[in-house]
Amino acid sequence: MSLFSHKSSKREWKPLEDHSCTDVPWLLLFILFCVGMGFICGFSIATGAAARLLSGYDSYGNICGQKNVKVEGIINSGLDLTHKKYVFFLDPCNIDLVNQKIKSLALCVSACPRKELKTLADIQKFAETNGSALCSYELQPSEYTTDPRAAKLCPKYPVPESAPIPFFHRCAPVNISCYAKFAEALITFVSDSSVLHRLISGVMTSKEIIMGLCLLSLVLSMILMVIIRYISRVLVWILTILVILGSLGGTGVLWWLYAKQRISASAVETQIAKDNLQALLIYAISATVFTVILFLIMLIMRKRVALTIALFHVAGKVFIHLPLLVFQPFWTFFVLILFWTYWITVLLFLGTTGSPVPNEEGFVEFRMVGPLKYMWWYHVVGLIWISEFILACQQMTVAGAVVTYYFTREKRNLPFTPILASVNRLVCYHLGTVAKGSFIITLVKIPRMILMYIHTQLKGKENACARCMLKACICCLWCLEKCLTYLNQNAYTATAINSTNFCTSAKDAFVILVENALRVAAINTVGDFMLFLGKVLIVCSTGLAGIMLLNYQRDYTIWVLPLIIVCLFAFLVAHCFLSIYEMVVDVLFLCFAIDTKYNDGSPGREFYMDKILMEFVENSRKSMKEAGRGGGAESRELKPMVGADED
Repeated sequence: MSLFSHKSSKREWKPLEDHSCTDVPWLLLFILFCVGMGFICGFSIATGAAARLLSGYDSYGNICGQKNVKVEGIINSGLDLTHKKYVFFLDPCNIDLVNQKIKSLALCVSACPRKELKTLADIQKFAETNGSALCSYELQPSEYTTDPRAAKLCPKYPVPESAPIPFFHRCAPVNISCYAKFAEALITFVSDSSVLHRLISGVMTSKEIIMGLCLLSLVLSMILMVIIRYISRVLVWILTILVILGSLGGTGVLWWLYAKQRISASAVETQIAKDNLQALLIYAISATVFTVILFLIMLIMRKRVALTIALFHVAGKVFIHLPLLVFQPFWTFFVLILFWTYWITVLLFLGTTGSPVPNEEGFVEFRMVGPLKYMWWYHVVGLIWISEFILACQQMTVAGAVVTYYFTREKRNLPFTPILASVNRLVCYHLGTVAKGSFIITLVKIPRMILMYIHTQLKGKENACARCMLKACICCLWCLEKCLTYLNQNAYTATAINSTNFCTSAKDAFVILVENALRVAAINTVGDFMLFLGKVLIVCSTGLAGIMLLNYQRDYTIWVLPLIIVCLFAFLVAHCFLSIYEMVVDVLFLCFAIDTKYNDGSPGREFYMDKILMEFVENSRKSMKEAGRGGGAESRELKPMVGADED
């Protein structure tokens, strides 16, 4: 034990004193991987996938809007379709859910039918008037009503009104009933197709309200961040009281609306009224159960609320000095959206990449053969790794900025923009560490996703034992992923402090966290719960506003889907903003633990922390002792801090 202590004391932490490049081989590996992603994109474009995706192609392998090369063994291939720029499906609603494609003959046409065509005569007239033949290339417009082959080679009528999809040159039906049928096939719990149609129409009718409520949730999240900055001492009690009042008020309003609508529904019996009444009953019961559970949790946690007040106060100081931290979710989300857009675009390219191959129906499909067909897997791994890399860059940026704040004794000597300084250190020194940490998460995510896919594919086929084992493996991998994510975040903090590589930082952070296990449990439990209350407050406020607004449309709109969409968006926005606050709290705690371990308040080894954070840990020690969970380790950890208080 003494040997370990001697070894660990050789390399003391020197915050912000040394900067060196970390995990360079992993950065080179990540760059090579990104080059591979670029090769996939370039290959798909070079093989004509981009032209087939954007311009579209017919069932014979012809790209619309250009001259084509003859495909051996395929009739109607190699046509000059320079003036036919749009893809038209003879039966656009015939969708194959298994193979995820439209099971319909596709043709290149000059124009999409902008009005419904009810008979072959209408189709013939449209072709003669607009010069756009909607039947197969073998038939001339004059033969539409006389040739018996027209039953198979002409579109299924009535031909719905359609319009070209912007940038993709496909004729798509204007009426959403076709898409409703597609969604109906995916959503198996809806037994009555009319219910789904009414749900979709409810969303379309309430789209302005939905957009307004989503904006409201964004504004509420920003306001909550401002409140955290300026009134952190009273924030916890304000949140607690507001959540109590909000949950009670929301539950009461739901029961009141249910009782009111039940009376009015007895007079006017319509299907929409019955659906709204049933939805209100479900909402009211769910809100009641949620309120009871919430009160029980708050009753159990009430003794630890005082600890969170001090913790939030220190984190609030960080946001006062580093206001740009509030905008971290925006740029991270923006970068993720850009990458996901690129990834989906390349994925669509891959869907049309390959050589033309005749299928069993005599039409052309583009398929990749040989090793190239495994590019899909490489592309999927790229989605996970690069997404995790972007999120890890955010964690490292936040950690670097907070570390700079904590270990700068004179706050007036802080850099002009600590966030930009942190980004600069990340780009110059630590991209390899971020690449390695994100790859470790990727290694855990991929097996879990594979097991989830297997579980979905075997649903209803496997026995109970196999189903239980699959779920257990998925659950274990999920728990491992969460633990590694938490350890990675602390490893990034250790790297930002001491500029060490990922493995060394992860080991040092793990040792610190184990030494402060009880304190970590207290902070994470109380702090995370209070941030959860903030999310609940935003969701409840947005949901309550949605109920009051949608109540005015109850006679002709179903609430269910609009309200669910609004509440999910509100939770997502609140989570994005408050996760930054949670990240700051975790970084502050690790900095404090390192501070107390390697400094004792003596000359040359002065503490970096402020008095508020010292009081927080002192209160934490007292609380744990009262709960009977304090011990020798806790007393040993706090000795330096007591000396600092005396100084």
